[in-house]
Amino acid sequence: MSSRSRLIPIYSTSGELGAYLLYPFIYNRAGDWIGWVTSDRLVYSVRGNFVGVMSNGPRILRKREYTSDLKPHLEPPPAPPPILPPAHAPLAPQMSEISINMIDVLDDAPGLLPPFDFGAHREDMD
Repeated sequence: MSSRSRLIPIYSTSGELGAYLLYPFIYNRAGDWIGWVTSDRLVYSVRGNFVGVMSNGPRILRKREYTSDLKPHLEPPPAPPPILPPAHAPLAPQMSEISINMIDVLDDAPGLLPPFDFGAHREDMD
């Protein structure tokens, strides 16, 4: 990652700030790593599961129903350090409508992008 990378806010269709992109890593609003984007704009979770596609908004979109269209599981890159997100983000741009067969992951399926230490992979508190 070059020192010239910049933090890009990712908004949901409803206009809420949902995540940040510091290419290629995606972070939640708290600064925790939740996924990454490939060079061809495919978005994967920290577990290597396909989540959707990064649109030009930028938004994270996916087809409402997946059948034979599933993408393969990818080995995630090494976990980057958390970031300190800015206290304020710019206002969301005017978002275009999405087609009926698509969903906005940050609005409709945020559970597809859990933080790295969420659930069974969380360090034991004992």
